Amino acid sequence: MAKIRVMIVDDSATVRQVLSAVLAEQPDMEVIATASDPIFALDKMQKIWPDVLLLDIEMPRMDGLTFLRKLMKERPLPVVICSTLTEKGTSVAMQALAAGAVGVAAKPTTGLKTFLEQQSDGLILQIRAAAASKLKRSHKAESLSAAIHLNTFNKSVIPVHHTSAIKRPAFIAIGASTGGPQAIEHLLSALSPNMPGILIVQHMPQNFTAAFAQRLNRICQLEVKEAQSGDVLKPGVVLIAPGAKHMRIRLIRQQLLVDVQAGPSVNRHCPSVDVLFRSVAEVAGESALGVILTGMGNDGARGLREMFDKGAQTIAQDEASSVVYGMPKEAVKMGGVSHSLSLDAISTYLQQCALVTN
Repeated sequence: MAKIRVMIVDDSATVRQVLSAVLAEQPDMEVIATASDPIFALDKMQKIWPDVLLLDIEMPRMDGLTFLRKLMKERPLPVVICSTLTEKGTSVAMQALAAGAVGVAAKPTTGLKTFLEQQSDGLILQIRAAAASKLKRSHKAESLSAAIHLNTFNKSVIPVHHTSAIKRPAFIAIGASTGGPQAIEHLLSALSPNMPGILIVQHMPQNFTAAFAQRLNRICQLEVKEAQSGDVLKPGVVLIAPGAKHMRIRLIRQQLLVDVQAGPSVNRHCPSVDVLFRSVAEVAGESALGVILTGMGNDGARGLREMFDKGAQTIAQDEASSVVYGMPKEAVKMGGVSHSLSLDAISTYLQQCALVTN
């Protein structure tokens, strides 16, 4: 198999050196070039085009965000942002994800060499996911009935296990990974404030999830916040699992609360979609709705099957609208998906759920 060709653009010589050494140890990757800023990078890209670009944000002559927007407009390329763990760094990283970057990796302001060496596993996974991503995708506007007819009831597209009528769930649980920030933003922006409470696990480094929640809160009609233990799940409120912490749902004194705790990685992720979905299956059963969006790997597939087995409505994003059709595909293969829909059709479905009076 051809190796993933990676270009590193960062004004820190230490970052370029350490990342080059880390990636050189991966049998499926090769660093084809490094550059200290986007101007030098553009010159090198005229000669050799990378499969994945690792891009710093704050650089001389041209900042990473401006460079990213230029690339996405002229010649889209899978980009993973390397951003500092500062308030400004995390905020700009969210803008980069909205502009088309497929992933974001943390970079501290001190102890850089040690951090990059010890935390390289997550970055390597992101590079592989970025290499497998599809950047050119369309979200076709389609009616709910057409979407379900094309994507659910056609058995040549996806096996169907049950086709129960739309009902208003007690709450909605969503899981996503690569391409998820853009998909979640697209999805939530289309929803009205009368939605049931929503829980979201998005694979994202610690500290970045707060900035992600803040951005969504600014642009959506729903209230969006990073989850804390003891938060009550309420209609019109979206809770985002914090990076490096698992999120579960609990039923205490007839109230649905979230429990947020650090713990070992599950399916190589913390937070893990499976951890959330399994708690939803146990606590809510058929009264919940589960959605698995774009992402690489299989996190969430088993948990969604557990929700399905308890009678919950379950939805997977379809291949055409997914940046990486990994997690939804695994959920389909495991037999836990009742509807496979485009991203626009998912938002329509959820909005229809909100209008139902059970």
